[in-house]
Amino acid sequence: MAKAPVTTKPAVSKTGAPRINIGISDKDRAAIAQGLSRVLADTYTLYLTTHNFHWNVTGPMFNTLHTMFMGQYTELWNAVDPIAERIRSLGHPAPGSYAQFGKLTSLPDVPSEPPSALEMVRILVEGHEAVARTARELFPVADKASDEPTADLLTQRLTVHEQTAWMLRALLEE
Repeated sequence: MAKAPVTTKPAVSKTGAPRINIGISDKDRAAIAQGLSRVLADTYTLYLTTHNFHWNVTGPMFNTLHTMFMGQYTELWNAVDPIAERIRSLGHPAPGSYAQFGKLTSLPDVPSEPPSALEMVRILVEGHEAVARTARELFPVADKASDEPTADLLTQRLTVHEQTAWMLRALLEE
């Protein structure tokens, strides 16, 4: 009679729920969740900045930028939930406080005094590019772990951030 393989980890977690066994190691899931936490923090910070600029934009481009910023902050708002839920799917808590986001984000906080309309656009270009860099840094980790759902999520986010940065950058050209 063959012996069952010996495992060092229990089949259930401390809570009694089955251990996560999705074909990605605990170490890789932790690394991916940490990277996604940074993407989430960047996304939320950019959402807040964009919403702030929507409220505070002035000048001859007011209507155009007010409407554009609303579309952008709505897209960012809709992006945070799938990112957080992917972190949870990997078995880790999603960050959700300003303090956590402040430690994790690569973006600066919004200026305390509203900048000019074109400075807002420049800040948002830099913000979208920063989120793209954060997502791109995580992509090889997800790819190496064969984490297709995270790779797909990152690909979608990269597409949005790169395209938005391009469209905003076009407003700065003369």
